[in-house]
Amino acid sequence: MKTPTVQLLGVTKRIGGKTLIDKLSFEVPKGEIFGFLGPNGAGKTTTIRMMVGLMSMTEGDVLIEGKSIKREYEQAIRHVGAIVENPEFYKYLSGYRNLVHYARMVPGVTRKRILEVVRLVGLENRIHDKVKRYSLGMRQRLGVAQALLHKPSLLILDEPTNGLDPAGIRELRDYLRRLAQEGNISIIVSSHLLAEMELMCDRIGIIQNGKLVDVRSIQDFVREGEASRYIFEVDDSAKAKEALACAREAEITSEGIEVSAEREEVAEIAAALVRVGVRLYGIRRVTKSLEDKFLEMTGSDQIA
Repeated sequence: MKTPTVQLLGVTKRIGGKTLIDKLSFEVPKGEIFGFLGPNGAGKTTTIRMMVGLMSMTEGDVLIEGKSIKREYEQAIRHVGAIVENPEFYKYLSGYRNLVHYARMVPGVTRKRILEVVRLVGLENRIHDKVKRYSLGMRQRLGVAQALLHKPSLLILDEPTNGLDPAGIRELRDYLRRLAQEGNISIIVSSHLLAEMELMCDRIGIIQNGKLVDVRSIQDFVREGEASRYIFEVDDSAKAKEALACAREAEITSEGIEVSAEREEVAEIAAALVRVGVRLYGIRRVTKSLEDKFLEMTGSDQIA
């Protein structure tokens, strides 16, 4: 694994004898988009607030570029850009003037850097318009631009797609992927849109009742523990099932016939179907989505 930008070391939060976050430990390397998922009340926002110093930890620590949030807050937080809630701006100022206003509070941010982040988030054609004329997606992009002004190595976004339409969500996803790849920035994203997280993230961590259930790559999440199953699109599902009945378990579905098999066996099954006169129109592998696996692991229908 690459050098970690951020490390959570046994992070724990207790309030009034109740444990909200219980010994949370994981790390995010440079250039990775890490998805942080959990049911309502699982502790995602509490964890993020502790990571950026908005809430104290009872135990444990967070290291950002090797600096402790507890003991070296100023040195640690200078590496962080975050949108913990919806980004707020002066609506009667232009996007550019908002960034200039923020830049005055951060040492070393030049006009050149402001224009760099404007280009990076794709707002160069609208940056001099007043923010009150911006769509929600444009305001989210302006928020990302603001968070990137001081060249952080860690970007933390809590529900960044809230209120965005499908086009805005896709735009934001593309920008974040480009940021991670080209800027070598680590990004932690908390979102309830699991299909979007599946497309955006490299790894996923699932939290439930304040405890980390699992952390692994997207591919491992959706493939782990699953026997390979294939859908064979055929003209006569009943005949296909009868032809395969002796050799393996087959199930008729609305799309054709579903068969459990190893990859090397797929060609043999296809040949067997053709031999008995079944017309074969297509073959595809069945995989569970991240949402399917999430609901299995958490037993929850609340995926926020």
